[in-house]
Amino acid sequence: MTDVTDFQVLQMGGLDAWRGHYGGFRPESSRDGRRVVDHDLDMQFIGMTANALEPGEEAGYWHTHARIEEVYVFLAGRGQMGLDDEVVDVGPGTVVRVGQDVWRTWRCTPDSPEQLRWLCIRAGGEELPHLPDDGRRDPERPSPW
Repeated sequence: MTDVTDFQVLQMGGLDAWRGHYGGFRPESSRDGRRVVDHDLDMQFIGMTANALEPGEEAGYWHTHARIEEVYVFLAGRGQMGLDDEVVDVGPGTVVRVGQDVWRTWRCTPDSPEQLRWLCIRAGGEELPHLPDDGRRDPERPSPW
């Protein structure tokens, strides 16, 4: 990891390396195929995990959040998410937003051609504006390359 003023760079490896990660929020919930990225970077308002499940493997638990909203971005493999009383098929390109108080769980289907790999991005706090109103541009600044 490179720590430079107000940004950091973390090389966590390609998708095929994610299963080699071991992590969790607590020792009892740690497992192979999970990296809690916000434990590696100094994140203020968002959190993120990188995840990989083998075909046929499942989370093994349900969970919900009272204040946190999550977005799951699926990148590889085939799987399913349980969302309250519904089951949704997921695969590369599927993005699932899960609001507060929604029960969720997930699995990699047994017939998945590869590991189910996804990012889970968590955020809480203030509602985001429709347009980011705190940004600014500098069309005169030359590109660094």
